[in-house]
Amino acid sequence: MQAMEAAERLGITQRMLRHYEKEGLMEVRRAPNGYRRYSDADLRRAGRIRDFIETGFSTREIRAMSACLSDDGSGPCEGGVVKLTEKLEHIDRLRAELDERRGAVLDRLATLRNGLSTLSGH
Repeated sequence: MQAMEAAERLGITQRMLRHYEKEGLMEVRRAPNGYRRYSDADLRRAGRIRDFIETGFSTREIRAMSACLSDDGSGPCEGGVVKLTEKLEHIDRLRAELDERRGAVLDRLATLRNGLSTLSGH
């Protein structure tokens, strides 16, 4: 199938499909007229790439897990569990940092509100 139909089926843009190819995440056959032709295996691979990106992986990180992208790696793949665990730990660290910042903002907001209510109460 051509790029437009492939993108529609995946719920992404044609530009994203070209980006996956440019980043070395997939190789797509070309028709004699030069148009990209996506096989069912290409769609499955692109869907896995899309899913990894949606969960916060960079294209560099995804490239390091290329065994997890092919149909051969559609089940457990070497390094996949490790990489997903590392990503989860990273997300947990970011979440803790955000929770800490949120607490600091809430504390500051309470201080400012108390100061304003004290001023208006006089």
